[in-house]
Amino acid sequence: MHYLIRSFLIWLLFIPLAVANGALRDLVLAPALGETAGRAVSSLTLSLLILGLTLLLVHRLGVTTRAGYLTVGALWLVLTLLFEVSFALLVLGHPMDKLLKDYDIFRGRLWLVVLAATFFAPLLAAKLRRR
Repeated sequence: MHYLIRSFLIWLLFIPLAVANGALRDLVLAPALGETAGRAVSSLTLSLLILGLTLLLVHRLGVTTRAGYLTVGALWLVLTLLFEVSFALLVLGHPMDKLLKDYDIFRGRLWLVVLAATFFAPLLAAKLRRR
């Protein structure tokens, strides 16, 4: 059960990464590449940042099984979705349809890649560290 607390503390580090990545997207990537391409690059960048941070800290989770790593990934995924929806709706005041646009992969929105990276990062990082 202690690994869930450690998992939560590591997940909290994703927030400043995501905020900095979003600022980079809005200030540099979107103006230079356009909105769609800027968001796509930003999603890939955030996915790599999450994987990189997880790679650095996965050994601190105290998890040793595939099921444990997937449990951590599921926790991170749920926390990310709760944070995203809460922040977008309650803090930014965005309507739900604006939030859902980031899930439209057919329009070049790659937010689902970030969510998949968040879920699989603990398992993938553990496998990479074993090599």
